[in-house]
Amino acid sequence: MAYQPKISIIIAVRNAKSELAETLQSIRQQTYPSLEIIVVDGASTDGTVEVIDANRDLINIKVSEPDDGISDAFNKGLKLATGDYINFQGAGDTLFPGDSITELFSGLDQSYELVCGKIVRVKEDGITPLWIAPKRHSFCRHRLLFKMALPHQGLFTHRRFFEQFGDFDKNVRYAMDYELLLRAYHQFPKTIIKNIFISHWRAGGLGANKIFEVFDEYHRIKVKHRVASSVILAAIDKLNRFKYILKAKWLKLAY
Repeated sequence: MAYQPKISIIIAVRNAKSELAETLQSIRQQTYPSLEIIVVDGASTDGTVEVIDANRDLINIKVSEPDDGISDAFNKGLKLATGDYINFQGAGDTLFPGDSITELFSGLDQSYELVCGKIVRVKEDGITPLWIAPKRHSFCRHRLLFKMALPHQGLFTHRRFFEQFGDFDKNVRYAMDYELLLRAYHQFPKTIIKNIFISHWRAGGLGANKIFEVFDEYHRIKVKHRVASSVILAAIDKLNRFKYILKAKWLKLAY
C-alpha cells in the first residue's frame, strides 16, 4: 500500500469570512483520504464563525478566541494537531483541486521531514498569477540565506521537526515560518521539493505594503541564528533590497 500519512491542515483566520469559505471549498475538492482540518479563528466579528459552523462536516477542530497574532494562532493549531505532517494555510489561500496532495506524497516514505510542492502567488483577486515558487526542483539550505525558499502554503512538515526545533516564535511578526526554518539551518533535516502544484498563495495580509519592515525582520532573524557571518548577511540584505527596488521601478516603467 502506498504511504499516505495523516495530514493536518491548520488555517489561521480573523475577520475574513469570504476568503475562509474559498479556502474550505478548495479543501473539499481534495481526494486525499486522511486529512485533519483545524481552523483557528481570532475571535472574528464579521460572520467568519458562521462560515466555520456551516462547514463543521469538513472541519475537525475549531478554535475561536482572541490571540496574539498569526504565530500564536498557528501554535494553537499545532497543539491540537494529530497528523504526521502539518501544513499551514491562510484564509484566502486555496489548494489545487483533486489529487495534488496524493501526488505529492506518492513514492515517499516518512524519512522526509519537509515535503514541499509548488505554490502560485496570486493577486488579491485570488486568480491573477504573479509568480511560482520554489522555482527549482531540488533544495539546498543555502537558498535560505536569501529568502524563504520553502513557502509554507506548499510545505508539509513532519511533527518530528516541531518536536526537535519548537513551535513558532510569537515575537516574529511577518516571517514566523522563515524563522523556524532558520532555527534548523545548521542541522537541516531531510527535504524534498516535488514538481506538484499545491496551493495558490493570495497577496495581501499582514505584510502587505510593508516590504522594508519584512526585510528588517528577515535580517534580524538571520543574524540571530548565525546562518552566516555578519558581513555576508549585511551584503545579502542590501542585495535583496536593491533587487526589490530595481524590480519595482522596472514594473512601473513597464506598466
